[in-house]
Amino acid sequence: MTDLAHIRNFAIIAHIDHGKSTLADRLIQMTGGLSDREMKAQVLDTMDIERERGITIKAQTVRLRYRAKDGEDYVLNLIDTPGHVDFAYEVNRSLAACEGSLLIVDASQGVEAQTLANVYQAIDNDHEIVPVLNKVDLPAAEPERIKGQIEDVIGLDASDALEISAKTGLGVDDVLEAIVKRLPAPKGDAAATLKALLVDSWYDAYLGVVVLVRVIDGHLKKGQKVRMMGTGAVYDVDRVGVMTPKLLVTDELHPGEIGVITASIKEVADTAVGDTITDDRKPCEIALPGFRPAQPVVFCGLFPIDANDFEDLRTAMGKLRLNDASFSFEMETSAALGFGFRCGFLGLLHLEIIEERLAREFDLELIATAPSVVYRIHLNDGSTMELHNPVDMPDPMKISEIAEPWIKATIITPDDYLGAVLKLCQERRGVQVDLSYVGSRAMATYELPLNEVVFDFYDRLKSVSKGYASFDYQLTDYKPGDLVKMQILVNAEPVDALSMLVHRSQADRRGRAMCEKLKDLIPQHMFQIPIQAAIGGRIIARETIRALRKDVTAKCYGGDVTRKRKLLEKQKEGKKRMRQFGKVEIPQEAFIAALKVDV
Repeated sequence: MTDLAHIRNFAIIAHIDHGKSTLADRLIQMTGGLSDREMKAQVLDTMDIERERGITIKAQTVRLRYRAKDGEDYVLNLIDTPGHVDFAYEVNRSLAACEGSLLIVDASQGVEAQTLANVYQAIDNDHEIVPVLNKVDLPAAEPERIKGQIEDVIGLDASDALEISAKTGLGVDDVLEAIVKRLPAPKGDAAATLKALLVDSWYDAYLGVVVLVRVIDGHLKKGQKVRMMGTGAVYDVDRVGVMTPKLLVTDELHPGEIGVITASIKEVADTAVGDTITDDRKPCEIALPGFRPAQPVVFCGLFPIDANDFEDLRTAMGKLRLNDASFSFEMETSAALGFGFRCGFLGLLHLEIIEERLAREFDLELIATAPSVVYRIHLNDGSTMELHNPVDMPDPMKISEIAEPWIKATIITPDDYLGAVLKLCQERRGVQVDLSYVGSRAMATYELPLNEVVFDFYDRLKSVSKGYASFDYQLTDYKPGDLVKMQILVNAEPVDALSMLVHRSQADRRGRAMCEKLKDLIPQHMFQIPIQAAIGGRIIARETIRALRKDVTAKCYGGDVTRKRKLLEKQKEGKKRMRQFGKVEIPQEAFIAALKVDV
């Protein structure tokens, strides 16, 4: 059993691309966690998609042994966390299992929006924070300026910040020493009854559900009968181990340690993250506070292009959910797209990752409908309902008000692009809260409706700032808004897959853009096709696809004009009848292109 004073539990936090996973690689290499033959870049990023995109999606844990310069042996439990705002939930639960954090800041880029967000989460968890300046070997690195930025913006003392290059290994020895000297040891009572925090869980094809736990008090050993306090479920522990980063089976886990257990659990959904694990025969009295479960904020429909793939899609989503409890889905049908699923995501990147995994790992071709957020609808009878899909919106006469989710966004941008960024926020109905300066960069804080952000805000922000602006947000509250349901009618028939809730001030612009796009996408038929955007019974935009016409007068050479007129009138009658009974075939490609429309 390792003495508590010789254990250090810490997370690595930073903005995207500031070098978290690379530093984790160096720490694993320098402590001998893996041999040189087993090492590879971003060794803790296990998914192909993480390696290709160069981002961390899932927080990973590894246990390392380190002999300090004073000759003492230490056990280091490292958690490598994601940097993207969509996966802030992963960061939150990782921090709950640790006592300290290494804050990585790029020595050339400086403090970014997500750096701030992650630091505030670490402070909320009462962490000791060690600032580390990475990439000091780059020609553009300015360590002294960035230290001043950390002190001004975050308020952390950066006078003894470590200067390293995780890529070359420069200064990583000092990081290991700082971990054992500056971060606190965990507290715990070995004699007390078992109390452990469920930090994470994932599905393994051979072992079933593998549960990552942080033991607070007591011991967790093989054969023990444990109870999940949140769900009340009881399991027998089959295996106890630690990640080094390979699974190493041990006899038991002691207070202050982070390790994994398996207990013949069938589904990840049975292991609620943040739950308290205790001894079934002698349970602890008070559960740990845990933390809020991940709430999906963006919803969209996923439909197979080939209707025969529906069952395959259902199976694939079930398998993905085994490893990602924050992904939710329920079945839905659409007149235009057939059978599919309404899915909930933590953000647009999460949506993109799931879509890509379904295409890559399960070979499925999918259509995604326009992303929407969850609205709260207050009805006249005093009840409230949550609206995930605009198609399900009740009769407007029964609605007293519609509330939409708002976010608090932090945008850090070079001064040159500030005007364009503020203009973009104003266009998206943003309300400015604060504007301050971080050295030569501006930090704008805005309140924005989430509905305006999920479409293309991030892309537009990168575009107007030439890629230099960084963006972070958190949900704040629901506020009433003048929202209306906009429908697209093709030949007077509503197309439910293209329905959306929009703010009244934006409806005309969005309606016009959608109609213009569809005019180019829907092929000509033998009859004229009107494409209309409507709010209730009022048409706000219209485009017309002209009919394919046959020259019926070609056979008339000379003679009385009434013969030609008669043939043209006959054709007109036929077109009118066709339009009345004809069905407009909208190709699948038109739906895909229309739903990607930048409106």
